[in-house]
Amino acid sequence: MSLSILSLIRLSCSSLYGNPLRSFLSGIGVFMGVAAVNATLQVGNISRAVIEQQLAERDAPQIRIFPDWNPITKDRAQLTLEDLKILKKQLKSLQFISGINWMGDQPVIFQNQQANPSAIATTIDFLNTSGRKLVAGRGFTSNDFETYQPVIIIDQFLADKLFKKINPLGQSIYVNFRPYTVIGIVDTKQSQEEEPTGYLYVPMAIYSTMTGRKNIRTMSLRPYNIEDLEPLGEQARKILEQRFTGYKFYVRNTIQDILEQQKTLDSVSKALLVVGAIALIVGGVGIANITIASVIERTPEIGLRRAVGATQLDILLQFILEAAILSLIGGTIAIITVHGATVVVAEQFKLPYQFDR
Repeated sequence: MSLSILSLIRLSCSSLYGNPLRSFLSGIGVFMGVAAVNATLQVGNISRAVIEQQLAERDAPQIRIFPDWNPITKDRAQLTLEDLKILKKQLKSLQFISGINWMGDQPVIFQNQQANPSAIATTIDFLNTSGRKLVAGRGFTSNDFETYQPVIIIDQFLADKLFKKINPLGQSIYVNFRPYTVIGIVDTKQSQEEEPTGYLYVPMAIYSTMTGRKNIRTMSLRPYNIEDLEPLGEQARKILEQRFTGYKFYVRNTIQDILEQQKTLDSVSKALLVVGAIALIVGGVGIANITIASVIERTPEIGLRRAVGATQLDILLQFILEAAILSLIGGTIAIITVHGATVVVAEQFKLPYQFDR
């Protein structure tokens, strides 16, 4: 007559408890294998979280394109709004595009407060292209460009520095001694500067009126998917070089350093995963060897149990249950240990970490 499941479990636990050294060695094998695999997965999780955090701190992934210097003609290609429209029409993976002219640092005055933020002249879609979120107010409209409205958008850092507790929206400030009305505030993103100075954005129409320049110095292209960054840049460069024969264009990926870091982390994670898989296999082979040795060692016990009525299935299930119990205990301890170690390391080095359930 076959034993019940509860009886088999009690018998398996009793057998494991009666052979502590064998059980310990088997459990260690499982522990090492599961710990290696789990640690590898945690490294991958933290790496992805770090990448996501870095991307969140910056503007949306973009391609920047600007004309290179032509040593023969001694000038650069003159990009215009028409080129923006052509690229937007021909590039299928393009989500948003905008033009940028860097105005450098500009003296800004509001009442008795002064600042020297970086000023950028841009086209209407710059908020969508950059991924900047409006904290308050509104973005540029077509009417602002068509009627040459002296309006600006500033970032949160500049708003805090100039206005303190005053609501910036609707306030007039002087940028390089010219009056502008603040219509919007955007969030401040990570900057390469050690000490941020803030940013302000003016409509390209106003910039063109002040300087008499109709060209666009730089184009920003935002794809639908981050994987399309490099192909999008190459496609845009080829289109522009066909339009401007004899001129070259420089293409820059705004998150190239993050992508390179991601590739390195992916390679390390894959290598660690292979090592973890090998450790898990070694642990499994160890359990198999110990189980085989246990079967040979316990031949008299098996014969006695058969003599008193145990079936082959009962004996087979007992050995399977013993292996399963050791795997469950060793694996659980390994997961708890790796999780605890990961939490300590993440807190120590201020790394983003969340346990995957």
